[in-house]
Amino acid sequence: MRQRNNRVQIRMNDKEYDKFTKLVIKSGVTKETYIRHLINGVVPNNKQPPDYYKMMKSIYAVATNLNQIAKKAHLLNIIDVKRYDENTKAINNLILEISKTIIAPQKYSNSPFGKIKSK
Repeated sequence: MRQRNNRVQIRMNDKEYDKFTKLVIKSGVTKETYIRHLINGVVPNNKQPPDYYKMMKSIYAVATNLNQIAKKAHLLNIIDVKRYDENTKAINNLILEISKTIIAPQKYSNSPFGKIKSK
């Protein structure tokens, strides 16, 4: 069963439609998703360059290796485990921050729909 049962149809002139289409293409999301983001007070970011996912995969691989080394270090107790764990957490936080900054839609301050209350 559909969650979205209400349909909205709007008309745009050529200039508005061209601008809207360019923004949608830049974002990499559908027209519907783009409008839903705007209604919820966020502007979708531009879609990521192809290298972004390759870089993130590399960072995840490094983080996985760090985690495996940390497990071995805990067993053998041959390195500063506390410092190593802190660095492992730091790289994971960095990955989340990069993803949040680049992928997540950003809130805009002057929403035409007023303040959006969170649940």
